[in-house]
Amino acid sequence: MTWTNDPETGHVGGPYPTCEIKLIDLPDMNYTSDDRDENGNPAPRGEICIRGNNCFKGYFDLPDKTKETVDPHGWVHTGDIAVILPNGAIKIIDRKKNIFKLSQGEYIVPDKLETKFASSDLVK
Repeated sequence: MTWTNDPETGHVGGPYPTCEIKLIDLPDMNYTSDDRDENGNPAPRGEICIRGNNCFKGYFDLPDKTKETVDPHGWVHTGDIAVILPNGAIKIIDRKKNIFKLSQGEYIVPDKLETKFASSDLVK
């Protein structure tokens, strides 16, 4: 949650007070809790997992899909890769699986779309 008195931009804020958060190491993607920034300061990175009464509990009538997303301890694995900033805010930097399924059932890779948009003079 971002706070109105936070002048920083480029992040999604910190965890809501009723929500637990942790980062899961993804060594195959080179994201770990031991990561450091360019100045050698701690900058833990990993997949965001959240848990709390205000969090997603599962997919309606889809127990297999729920098992893929919510672990046995109630942690929701978001698929977002983040770094925790020195002020405690969370900055999303990547996706574990950078692929999305559209409502029609078609899968897309947003990186390809982003590259096209970034090269367009109309979008710039």
